[in-house]
Amino acid sequence: MIGNVAQTEPDRDILSRATLVLRAKNHKGELGLATAEQLVPVGFSLAAALCWGTSDFSGGYASRRSDSFLVTALSHAGGFVLMLTLALATHPDIPARSSQLWAAAAGALGGVALLLFYRALSQGMGLAAPVAAVLGAAIPAALTMITHGPPGKLGLAGFLLAGLGIWLISRPDGSDNSRGVFIAALAGIGFAGFFICISRTGDSSPVWSAVFSRVASLLLVGTIALSRPRKGLLLRADATIAIFAGCLDVTGTALFIRANQTGRLDSVVVLSSLYPALTVLLARFFLKEQFTGWKTAGILAAVAAVPLIALQ
Repeated sequence: MIGNVAQTEPDRDILSRATLVLRAKNHKGELGLATAEQLVPVGFSLAAALCWGTSDFSGGYASRRSDSFLVTALSHAGGFVLMLTLALATHPDIPARSSQLWAAAAGALGGVALLLFYRALSQGMGLAAPVAAVLGAAIPAALTMITHGPPGKLGLAGFLLAGLGIWLISRPDGSDNSRGVFIAALAGIGFAGFFICISRTGDSSPVWSAVFSRVASLLLVGTIALSRPRKGLLLRADATIAIFAGCLDVTGTALFIRANQTGRLDSVVVLSSLYPALTVLLARFFLKEQFTGWKTAGILAAVAAVPLIALQ
């Protein structure tokens, strides 16, 4: 069956083909408990969270030693080159004009948000990521519930557990850095706008949507970074890390778009916004940042929320 689909629809991109494979395996009983409609968006959402969590840690680490504006601009350039290469190599259909504009709007909001976010991470990685994630997830999730109705009881329970987990992870751990938190909150509002706008791209190719999103963010962030009168340093090692972070970040964007195409926006946003758990874990093991019992409880709550949201 998959072979026939691939032959009759050659313009599907790599994420669309991955969706077909997952659904076929689930139809044969190879994936176990839940249905394909439940598993596919969950898988893409968690994969996006993995990419974003690692990207945020990498970008925040580079921003501690190098100019965060230059780090952000270079990361966007790296992500743009990656997605454009994939789009040209896989030949998916180019999105309609309206989808291109929505993707560009998402990229502009996300670019500014990421710039602010890296600055916040440079001032305290363990707290900035969860604060941005709470606002970034809560706004689009609430909007989806208003426009499409609330999810089932299991889904609501999962949302509550996920929200509790992110809140526990974001508890202050003895350091008072209100400036970093304020910047992270602004970044979270920008991320919410990104989620809402990118969800309006419809069923267009996730890879091309990521390309148009990166074009807008690269132009905006690059202009801001290069037009400042005083520019900081960009170490060679941090430049490499920035490119790596950008490739992971844009991959997470493409995965998120595909997750939204196969599931509800509120569920997809909440699951993909669990990325701070990974950022905090990486900060703990590599940077030896303080890791309290509250953060442990938050991570456990976030993990427990995943199956509840998946099985709603």
